[in-house]
Amino acid sequence: MFIKMKRSKTWPRLVLPPILLMLGGCSRSGLFLLKPEGLISHTFYHYFLLDVGIMLLIIIPTTLLALWAMWRYRKGGNGSYHPRWSHSYAIEAVVWGIPLVTVGVLSYLSVKAIYDVNPYNPEVITKAQRAAGGDPVEVDVIATDWRWLFIYPQQHIASVDELVVPVGTPVRFRLTSTSVVNDFIIPQLVGMIDVMPGMRTKQAMVADKAGTYVGYSADYSGAGLSWMHFQTKAVSPTQFTQWVAHAKSSPQRLTYAGFNRFARPYIAVGGDQQIFGHVQSGLFDHVVMEVMRGKVWPTPMAMTENMVNYMKKQRAEQKAGDY
Repeated sequence: MFIKMKRSKTWPRLVLPPILLMLGGCSRSGLFLLKPEGLISHTFYHYFLLDVGIMLLIIIPTTLLALWAMWRYRKGGNGSYHPRWSHSYAIEAVVWGIPLVTVGVLSYLSVKAIYDVNPYNPEVITKAQRAAGGDPVEVDVIATDWRWLFIYPQQHIASVDELVVPVGTPVRFRLTSTSVVNDFIIPQLVGMIDVMPGMRTKQAMVADKAGTYVGYSADYSGAGLSWMHFQTKAVSPTQFTQWVAHAKSSPQRLTYAGFNRFARPYIAVGGDQQIFGHVQSGLFDHVVMEVMRGKVWPTPMAMTENMVNYMKKQRAEQKAGDY
């Protein structure tokens, strides 16, 4: 009895600390991935739950049967031995039938999901647009080093590192990059899509609920990637109209020549949410063609040195704070 009690006290001490150590990296802030607030993200989440549920229908019974078999046919168990047994149609039906049905169901769901969330023509967005009866909001997205430029060609305005969209209205994106490949993603609203230099990709989304959501660049694109995120504000249609009117009152203008200055590498450490009251028509297509012709915006050496010094200063302040 003494030995058993000693083991029972020692076991938690040996097992719990490693478990708590592994959980130390968990954060409640990451749970937004399980809280979709957009039509596309809801669709992704729906198919994700279906896939997990179907797989659990296989994993859980298989695990229980394996444990049952080990217990029944252990030494001293009540399992019987049949040396002449060689075949069972029931077992064949289970072993081959269930996987075939599972693969068939998963294949059907995969194909349906591809059409539902296809970035170039998502069926769920098309259905929502038909139901709403209005025109979608068009946004041209240009990724630079290391900022996001959102151009609204219908309104001839643009914003930097801030995307404003009306709730319940389809938003259709055209995306390109000035230098290297980036990945555009707003986890709570829409999935990831490549943003490539000299090319045009598409994406679409609908925000179901008003709020502020964080968007990221999910592909390493150089030293300023850590600050390459943007705010996505989903507002009511009335508030969106008011924001457009406010943006148009901005004295800043963005032309082809001005974009050459804007596209130079820039690290927005404290955020750089500018608004341009007028954008020259065709700027997005012009940038795509310029990059295709070999136009580049190289990173100045002085910026690299300043950035390294900034990181060293941050690390020194962090170490000083630890003590």
